[in-house]
Amino acid sequence: QVQVVESGGGLVQPGGSLRLSCTASGMAFSSYFMAWYRQAPGKQRELVARITSGGTTNYAESVKGRFAISRDNAKNTVYLQMNSLKPEDTAAYYCNADFKRVGYWGQGTQVTVSS
Repeated sequence: QVQVVESGGGLVQPGGSLRLSCTASGMAFSSYFMAWYRQAPGKQRELVARITSGGTTNYAESVKGRFAISRDNAKNTVYLQMNSLKPEDTAAYYCNADFKRVGYWGQGTQVTVSS
């Protein structure tokens, strides 16, 4: 049984940093593409960052230069380091694990950027 669990969300002031973690189990983690998505109230879910099984990364334009995705296959964990956070980064952040277009989602973790 595949499980994907996010952690690390919270309340942070503008300009601050947070690191999200996503740990997966019940799967061959190193073979999966891993991604972070986010969904703000009243908006569609959008891709934030993705990392392939080989370590290639891509980012939404809105987070380039501020966010960094990485993975530790030994720990079955993917991270999202978020720096220079802005109020518009406020959203529920979801981890996605994808292998040959079969995907699994976590329950989400809330990130709120506010003074």
